[in-house]
Amino acid sequence: MTHQCKCGTSDDSPKYEELAAVLDKYKDKEGSLIQVLHAAQGIFGYLPLEIQQIIAEGLDKTLAEVSGVVSFYSYFSTIPRGTHMVRVCLGTACYVKGADKIIARIKELLKIDVGGTTKDRLFTFEVSRCIGACGLAPAVMIDDTVFKHVTPESIETILNSYGE
Repeated sequence: MTHQCKCGTSDDSPKYEELAAVLDKYKDKEGSLIQVLHAAQGIFGYLPLEIQQIIAEGLDKTLAEVSGVVSFYSYFSTIPRGTHMVRVCLGTACYVKGADKIIARIKELLKIDVGGTTKDRLFTFEVSRCIGACGLAPAVMIDDTVFKHVTPESIETILNSYGE
């Protein structure tokens, strides 16, 4: 499976080869669409229509079926995401202990709103209902790392540690 990239990077052919391998692995397995979508998003960072079409063809499904699953689950994104996912917990404990101030500071530092991605695609910024770290409130999660007792002052140092 060879495709010319339209995803914005200079050479995505290894990514398309990786996607082809995923499709070969799952093409005959019933109920594998979500696993394939997770893998594809891991490869490309998001699921543009072009990738959804390749998945639909590879799994012998309609584009509507694939797009329906992508749009239903909030985990999937159809727009480019940053290298690092920044999530501020908005659970009750975190909110009471100042999560709103951390959100305001992140917006200021990254110059994006909640749901946005920085121009350099280093960070995507989201909020989460709860990350299960109430005793560490307020908590911020970057990728798979949880930061405890975050303050508006400490978030800048934390973000800077993820610099290019």
